[in-house]
Order: sequence, then structure tokens, then C-alpha cells
Amino acid sequence: MGIKVWFALGVEALVFAGLLFGGAGTLRWPAGWAYLILFFGCGIWATLRLARHDPALLAERMKMPLQAGQPLWDKIFMLALSVAWCAWLVLMGVDAVRLRWSAMPLWLQGAGAVLLLLSYRMIDRVLHENTFLAPVVRIQAERGHRVISSGPYAVIRHPLYAAALVFLPANALVLGSWYGLAASLALDGAIVLRTAMEDRELLRGLDGYAAYAARVRYRLIPFVW
Repeated sequence: MGIKVWFALGVEALVFAGLLFGGAGTLRWPAGWAYLILFFGCGIWATLRLARHDPALLAERMKMPLQAGQPLWDKIFMLALSVAWCAWLVLMGVDAVRLRWSAMPLWLQGAGAVLLLLSYRMIDRVLHENTFLAPVVRIQAERGHRVISSGPYAVIRHPLYAAALVFLPANALVLGSWYGLAASLALDGAIVLRTAMEDRELLRGLDGYAAYAARVRYRLIPFVW
């Protein structure tokens, strides 16, 4: 794994820590440290596995969040999501520590840690199945973009987003923030919206996707939607 990847992970960890502990107003927050260890420990593990399994996908995922060929709506979505994520981290620090609005039982924070680990396992599984799983919505013609229908894609069309629906609330639970948990549901709603919008782009631009969508009917939740 190259220096660029390690540098990006290091910068991301510093930004996360600054937002969380800046919101908290103190470094004396065990849940905050536990969260960072879990989040980046799992992130490094998944990145190392991806570096061995599919370095081309890792390189794709390291690209900027605004790219040529990406529809305007997704550029707006990525910018809005970045701002919302940063504000969310600050909110959870303010809520759980600085102002102590929330009082979440320790067992529920532990359950959040388990969910976070499970969601990372789901994400890792999807990354290993789909070499075209870029963070932006874009038909990757230069990489021979094709439909992936094996593994979890044989059950639902967007398994990464399904994992995100678990991942987002798990973050708030680990940090012990009820307000963060409520905000995570709004972020989940944004993920559902992006799923529908991305599906439309794939139906319009990716050969074979219409036939795949007719065969695999559900986007996120089997037998529901």
C-alpha cells in the first residue's frame, strides 16, 4: 500500500479527531477514542485487503470526489454529504460530552460497536465482489465497466448502500449520542435517495443493467425495496 494511501488515512484520522474532540471540548472521552480505534482499525484492515485483492479499485476509490463524467446531481450530493458528515461528528461531540444532552447506556454503545464491525465486514465483502465500486456515480468505460451480479449482487442491486444503512447509526451508538442517532437516520434517507438516482443512471448508461434489474428486483432490502 503506497504512501499516498497512508497519508490520506492519516489526514482523515486527524480531521475526524479534530471534529469529534473539538465538539466535545476535551480529549477525555473514552468513547471517542474507542470509536476512532474501531473506525480506522477496520478501515486500515479493509484497505490492506483491497490493496492485495484489487489495487485498481483502491486507486479508483482514492480519486477526488468530483470527477469528469460524474452527473451534476452526484457532485452536489458528494459536497453536501461531506459537509453533513463533518457537522455530524461535531454534533455528536457536543451532544455526548460538551453539553451532555444524551445519556446512552454502555450496553447500547457496545451493541453499536458490534454493528460497526458487522457493517465493515459487509462493506469488505462487497468491495471484493465488485471491482467497479467507485465512490462516485460514473460509468467507468475506461475500465471496461460491466454489470456485477454475483455474491450479494445476486440478492440486491446495491449491497454497499445496504451496509451503509447499518454503518451510519452504528457510529452514533458507539459515540453515545441520541442526537447523532437521529441525524444518522436523515443520512440514511439521503443514501436511499442516492440509491434511486444511481439506479436511474445505471439503467440509462450501463449495458446489461436493465436486464439485471429485471432479474434482481430489490435495490436495498430483499422483498421490501
